[in-house]
Amino acid sequence: MSTTASNPTHPGANAHANQFALLGQRRFAPFFWTQFAGAANDNLFKFAFTVMVTYQLQVAWMKPAMAGLVIGALFILPFLLFSATAGQLTDKYDKTRIIRLVKNLEIAIMALAAWGFVAANVPVLLACVFLMGLHSTLFGPVKFAYLPQVLDARELTGGNGMVEMGTFVAILLGQVAGGLLVALPGVGHATVAVGCVLLALVGRGVAQAIPDTAATDPALKINWNPVSETWRNLKLARGNIVVFRSLLGISWMWFFGAVFLSNFPAFAKEVLHGNEQVASLLLVVFSVGIGIGSLLCETLSRRQVEIGLVPLGAIGMSVFAIDLYFASRGLPPSAEMGAAAFVSQTAHWRVMADLALLSLFAGLYSVPMYALIQLRSQPTHRARIIAANNILNALFMIGSSVIAGALLGAGFSIPQIFLATGIANAVVAFYIFMLVPEYLLRFVAWVLSRFVYRFEIQGDEHIPSEGPAVLVCNHVSFIDAVLLMAASPRPIRFIMDHRIFRVPVLGWMFRLAKAIPIAPQKEDAAAYERAFAEAAKVLREGDLLAIFPEGAITRDGQLQPFKGGVMKIMELARAEGIEAPVIPMALTNLWGSFFSRIEQRRGESVAMVRPFRRGMFSRVGLNVGAAVPPVEVQPEALRQRVSGLLAA
Repeated sequence: MSTTASNPTHPGANAHANQFALLGQRRFAPFFWTQFAGAANDNLFKFAFTVMVTYQLQVAWMKPAMAGLVIGALFILPFLLFSATAGQLTDKYDKTRIIRLVKNLEIAIMALAAWGFVAANVPVLLACVFLMGLHSTLFGPVKFAYLPQVLDARELTGGNGMVEMGTFVAILLGQVAGGLLVALPGVGHATVAVGCVLLALVGRGVAQAIPDTAATDPALKINWNPVSETWRNLKLARGNIVVFRSLLGISWMWFFGAVFLSNFPAFAKEVLHGNEQVASLLLVVFSVGIGIGSLLCETLSRRQVEIGLVPLGAIGMSVFAIDLYFASRGLPPSAEMGAAAFVSQTAHWRVMADLALLSLFAGLYSVPMYALIQLRSQPTHRARIIAANNILNALFMIGSSVIAGALLGAGFSIPQIFLATGIANAVVAFYIFMLVPEYLLRFVAWVLSRFVYRFEIQGDEHIPSEGPAVLVCNHVSFIDAVLLMAASPRPIRFIMDHRIFRVPVLGWMFRLAKAIPIAPQKEDAAAYERAFAEAAKVLREGDLLAIFPEGAITRDGQLQPFKGGVMKIMELARAEGIEAPVIPMALTNLWGSFFSRIEQRRGESVAMVRPFRRGMFSRVGLNVGAAVPPVEVQPEALRQRVSGLLAA
C-alpha cells in the first residue's frame, strides 16, 4: 500500500467527521467534480444521440430499435481493446497528468461531436461514441487508483462511496439533460452541442486544481500489444486470489445491474404500461438507490474497509430482485400512462420500493469490494489490476446482454428474467463467499458486533494497515476472535486452543478462518510445534497474528497470568529477521455475557447456560494500545499493558 494511504498522520487523514467533508479538501474535491463532469457529459452525449436517431432522424442502415444497442456496444468496445494499455499508463505516469490529458481529449471529441449534432451526421457521432468510450477507458484506472494514493485507509470506503454516488447522480442528470435538450424545437441539436463542449471545458478547468501525485512504477516498460497485455493483466490480478475473486464479484454486480438498466424501457412499456416518463422514473429510482447505498457504507462500516457488508448487499439484491417479479407479474392491463398516473397507483409503490432497495443493496455490495481491491493491490500495479477489472466488467456486461436477449427470444417475460437474475445472484454470491470465506466471516462479525452487542472500539488506529504484527488480547468469551475480526480491516490469523474447534458453529467458523489449533506441549508436542511453525509463516507473509496469552477463557472474569507463547513467537520471528511489533488489546464488559463462562455447574464454569444474561445490545468494547517494539516484549509487561487498557 502507498505511504500516503497507509499513514494515518497524512495531512487531512482522519481530520473529517464524515465523507462529505472530503468535498472541502483539495486532495479529493477537484477529482470528484472532474469525474462527475465526465460521467455527466458521457451520458448527456450518448442519450441525446440515442433519442435523436430513435425519434428524430430516419437512418436507413440503423433501425431505431437497434440504436441503443449499437451505441452501447461502440462505447464498451474500447474497454476491451485499450484497458490494458490504460492501466500501464496510469501506473507509469503521474495520475494527475493522465487526468488532464484525458480531459484535453474530451474537449477535442466534444468539439467534433458538436459539429456532428449540428450537421446531424450520424457516422461522425458514432465515431465520437467510440472515442468517448476510449476517453472513459483511459480515465477508468485513474479513477480508482488515484483514491488510495491520496486517502487514508480509513477514508477509502467513504471516498469510494462518494465517487460511486457522484457517478450515478451524474449519469442520471446527464441522461435527463440529454433527453430534454435534444427535444427542444428547432434548437435542440445546437443546444446539445453547446452543452457537451461546455461540460468538457468545465471538467478540464476543475482538473487543473487536482494536486500532483507521484508515479507508482515510473520504470514500467509499456507493452502496446493489447491482447498480450490484457492476458498479462488478468494473470497479474490472479496473483492475489482475494483481489481476483473480488474483481469477479464486482463484474457480476455490473452483469446484474446491466440486466435491469437495459430492460427498463421495455419493462416500463410492456409490463408497467407506462410511457417514456415511467422509464425515466425507474432510472431515477435506481440511481437514487445506488447513491444512498454507496453513502451508507461509511456509516455502516465505522469508516473502515468493511467487506462484511458485501454478503448483506448480495442478500438484499436477491431478495428484492425476486420480489420485483412477484410485484410486477399481476398488474392489470391499462392504457399507457405517464409518471404522475403511474405513481398515483398504490400497486406500483411496491415495484418502486423493490427497485430502490435492490439498487441500495447493490451500493452496499460494490463499494466495499472496490475499497478492498484498492487496499490489497500492490501500489506499483494497482492501476493495471483496475484495468483488468474494467475488462472483466465489459465482458460481463456484454454477456448479460447476450443472455437476456436469449431468454427473451426463448419466451421469457421481463419479470421472469428479473426473477432468474435474482436467483442466479444468490447462487453466485454463495459460490464467491465459499471461495473467499473472509467475506462471510466479516459478515458474521459485523452482525455480531452490531446486533448482538453494541461494540465500541477505541484506539483502532494502532492496528497496522500493512506489515506483520502480533495482536495480544485478554480471553473473556468464545467469540473474542469474532469481535477482533470486526475491529480489524485486515484479516487476522488466530492461534486458538484446539478444544474450541469442537464447539458447534464456532468451530466451523474458526476452521473457515484458518485459525491455528494449538495443544499443550505435554498433551501433543507435535501439534504444539506445528502451531508455532504456522505462526512464524503468518508473520513471514506480512499478515496479522493474534494470540490469547492467558491460554484459556477466564473463569472468574479476572485477567490471568500470561504464558510464554508470545515469547516463543518473538524468538521465531527474530530468527527469521522479521520485525513484528506486538499490539496489546483489551476486551471490556464482555464477562457475564451470552458467550462467556457465567454459571457454575458441578464446580465448573459453563458458557451459554443463561442466554443473553446481560441482555441484547449489551455495550462491550475493545481498547487497543500503542505497539510494543519486539525488543521490549515480556509476558508480565504485556499483561500490565492489557490490564491498563481494561481500566481505561
